[in-house]
Amino acid sequence: MSDRPHTPLLDQVIRPADLKRFSDAQLTQLAGELRAETVSAVSVTGGHLGAGLGVVELTVALHAVFDTPRDKVIWDVGHQCYPHKILTERRDRIRTLRMKDGLSGFTKRSESPYDPFGAAHSSTSISAALGFAVARDLGGVTPEGLGDAIAVIGDGSMSAGMAFEAMNNAGHLKKRLIVILNDNEMSIAPPVGALSNYLSRLYAEAPFQELKAAAKGAVSLLPEPFREGAKRAKEMLKGMAVGGTLFEELGFSYIGPIDGHDMHQLLPVLRTIKARATGPILLHVLTKKGKGYAPAERARDRGHATAKFDVVTGEQKKAPSNAPSYTSVFGKALVDQAARDDKIVAVTAAMPDGTGLNLFAERYPSRCFDVGIAEQHGVTFSAALAAGGLKPFCAMYSTFLQRGYDQVVHDVAIQRLPVRFAIDRAGLVGADGATHAGSFDIAYLANLPGMVVMAAADEAELVHMVATAAAHDDGPIAFRYPRGEGVGVEMPEQGKVLEIGKGRMIQEGARVALLSFGTRLAEVQKAAEALAARGITPTIADARFAKPLDRDLILQLAHDHEALITIEEGAVGGFGSHVAQLLSDEGVFDHGLKFRSMVLPDTFIDQSSPEDMYAIAGMNAPQIEAKVLEVLGVAKIGEKRA
Repeated sequence: MSDRPHTPLLDQVIRPADLKRFSDAQLTQLAGELRAETVSAVSVTGGHLGAGLGVVELTVALHAVFDTPRDKVIWDVGHQCYPHKILTERRDRIRTLRMKDGLSGFTKRSESPYDPFGAAHSSTSISAALGFAVARDLGGVTPEGLGDAIAVIGDGSMSAGMAFEAMNNAGHLKKRLIVILNDNEMSIAPPVGALSNYLSRLYAEAPFQELKAAAKGAVSLLPEPFREGAKRAKEMLKGMAVGGTLFEELGFSYIGPIDGHDMHQLLPVLRTIKARATGPILLHVLTKKGKGYAPAERARDRGHATAKFDVVTGEQKKAPSNAPSYTSVFGKALVDQAARDDKIVAVTAAMPDGTGLNLFAERYPSRCFDVGIAEQHGVTFSAALAAGGLKPFCAMYSTFLQRGYDQVVHDVAIQRLPVRFAIDRAGLVGADGATHAGSFDIAYLANLPGMVVMAAADEAELVHMVATAAAHDDGPIAFRYPRGEGVGVEMPEQGKVLEIGKGRMIQEGARVALLSFGTRLAEVQKAAEALAARGITPTIADARFAKPLDRDLILQLAHDHEALITIEEGAVGGFGSHVAQLLSDEGVFDHGLKFRSMVLPDTFIDQSSPEDMYAIAGMNAPQIEAKVLEVLGVAKIGEKRA
């Protein structure tokens, strides 16, 4: 196709072994072609762009020097693996990234032997690499063999406790293991590159005190526009000098920092490591997120996650929105509450934009805390903020909160501390697939004594739940809401405090009651419209609370109807299970109630559009309609309507 980039060298590459016949100069050219192909592919699919562009040269160098898939390259998080996928027999499918039946946006074991370990959450790579190294030394067997284990981990991921736990263990075991610290946090612009190299050499050759003096002198010689970058470089180097010592204390040989975009540095260093490494080695490379694609380099997030876009301008092709996103509704509602209550504070783990807290951070910077990729710390930190008399909102994605579950139990719930959990990305999330699907939080929170668990049926309900959480001081409270835009309901001027444990009736009907928890309510209402054409008018209720349950509402629905169906965007063991327990305890089943619970199936659903994923899960309006007909013993859907 004419709009594809010109890639003569890349066209010769099917698998990494093909790189072995290229000269270093050709590998440099290949990196440029790989970058262009990555930009071209992501422009069609959308996805994580900046991270992959930052590791193009590193990807080429690793595959040229090491022997994958025998050698295991483990990409931390995996969102930077698109260039890796192009080089590993998947270029022909790269334009299916994050689509139904297409390539995953992360590393995935079932997809390719070149993805030895799946990931989409951070900070697991060093633990995994150490596991492979120990398996190798103890005679483990895999179809591809077991060679070197190389973990590529970003500076953000390195901030998580698990990375240090793994390094501590690796240093103790003294296994041959390679960790590449991909540091793009403070990378500096090209004009300061020469200074950076100069300081790097000083760092390698001179004592730290001399380095500080030299850096100070060098900064004063620079013209004004470059001084800020140089100052950042100096701070970075100070951190590195300490960092190098820290890594060595953990038992790693520390090499670096080197320029992660310079093949003339990367290739010889990696070849030396491959030839000579005996124990654990940490190679520190400096990279620039979004490198080589100007719109990504200019973007505030360096093109972290993009919709489909125009390659020339970088302009993203987002569909026009009919309603605000749940995330932005939460952000605005929290700012509104915080304006009236100076005890409200917000905590997030490296996702201020993703959770909508960027609005809060702008307005109340001293009351907003981004703890980095450290959910366990974030939860316990929130617990102590609550113990100290503040009103913390701990805002995390459902799947990220899973990482802090022991802290939710031990530090929050047992102590009955009023931490407010704002749980974004509830339910099925689309292109990120199973790794980011918020399937389990209803079940893992609703079984905790004293925990209040709410789910918003629409964006207006979310505003009320933020107000309810702000007012709730008697123990922990959580509210969940999905990714994407709301349903377009009229928004309240301000949130009202809901009565804890009370649902609401949506429509009165007969024979069957549909009890919805969360945003499937819109699909329930669509199903009810279709059922009305068959002369069936179900009762519809919005539970609002999975814990505590609205006993009176549920028992009344059970008493007044021959059938009761619960619907929730969560796995088995959640809301429906609690309703069934209540009905069982009250002896309702002894009198013939027909009960069904619609939950996510007992499987991990691969990426697709959210609508399609819910169809696979059997939870869209047609499937809800079919479930009602089945329970009532009415003719199956698909037969001609009367």
